[in-house]
Amino acid sequence: MKIRKYLIAPFLCLGIIKAYGQGPDEDQLGAWYMYFFNKRFNESQFGIQGDYQFRFWDFGGDLEQILLRTGVTYRPKDTDILFTFGYGNITTGSFGESKSTTHESRIYQEALYPKKIGSRFLLTHRIRFEQRWVEGQDLRTRFRFNLFLNVPFNDTKLDKGVAYLALYNEIFINGQTDIGDGRSVQLFDRNRTYVGVGYGLRKNLRAQLGWMRQTTANWAKNQAQFSLHHNF
Repeated sequence: MKIRKYLIAPFLCLGIIKAYGQGPDEDQLGAWYMYFFNKRFNESQFGIQGDYQFRFWDFGGDLEQILLRTGVTYRPKDTDILFTFGYGNITTGSFGESKSTTHESRIYQEALYPKKIGSRFLLTHRIRFEQRWVEGQDLRTRFRFNLFLNVPFNDTKLDKGVAYLALYNEIFINGQTDIGDGRSVQLFDRNRTYVGVGYGLRKNLRAQLGWMRQTTANWAKNQAQFSLHHNF
């Protein structure tokens, strides 16, 4: 009888791990649908910007994350640097059939610095610092650095009727490893590498379609990305 228990126990453990410890399917292509906006108040140095993102582990049935983010911007006189102070509300879903979600409130500060190299290489540096209140965890901080590169094909700027190549790479570093109750995370949080193509629908509205590889401390996954970029 004891031998029988010992033989059954490992299979029970495997079943528990499969049911409750299942990570995302790294071979499954996910999809992110995104809208980015930027508004300057007439000739003022102030404005607003933000993004609304709907992320799925697959193409629309398995919620990964809903991210709603808006910030106030400030551009010092005679500079191209744009500073932002903003707030984000995030709902994160579990992979698979589970409908459980985790909520997060986030405050962030960022600096955006564009630079043109030659006539067609539009480079942008973005540095962001986040303070994160994740449900069930202590206050966390995170540092992010993103390097964007847009290359217009049929013009020297992103305008109506212009097609372009879009590239970026962003690295995320946690500000601390202790998240409460004896739990911890690694300093390296994730890295995102993106390649896509875009097209100017209007003078102030662009559409992009691309592919992004996200690598975290525990898994890596490919995401299709569909985005609108709106300046108004």
